[in-house]
Amino acid sequence: VQLQASGGGLVQAGGSLRLSCAASGSIASITVMGWYRQAPGKERELVAGITRGGVTNYADSVKGRFTISSDNAKNMVYLQMNSLKPEDTAVYYCNAISSLHYAYWGQGTQVTVSS
Repeated sequence: VQLQASGGGLVQAGGSLRLSCAASGSIASITVMGWYRQAPGKERELVAGITRGGVTNYADSVKGRFTISSDNAKNMVYLQMNSLKPEDTAVYYCNAISSLHYAYWGQGTQVTVSS
């Protein structure tokens, strides 16, 4: 499975960005996709996840501001980020989990929120 993330950038606090992740390869084996982020000096953390059936979960810090969605026909996962805060600044990684619990990672996309 290959994951290609895009959509990061620089935005002012309160602004919005939409991240996209294109999946290719052995897609049928994927059961869950999601977004993680890693800020400088911090551990990588889960931001949001979505199952193939459309069940979602979010980190408490982004609930009500971020929305994860998927288009299974296009093998795409999106992360709509609204009301961005400086503390959302991080490298965002697309993630996919297979039915055998193997994790795949995309290359990461930088999100910078200025105050």
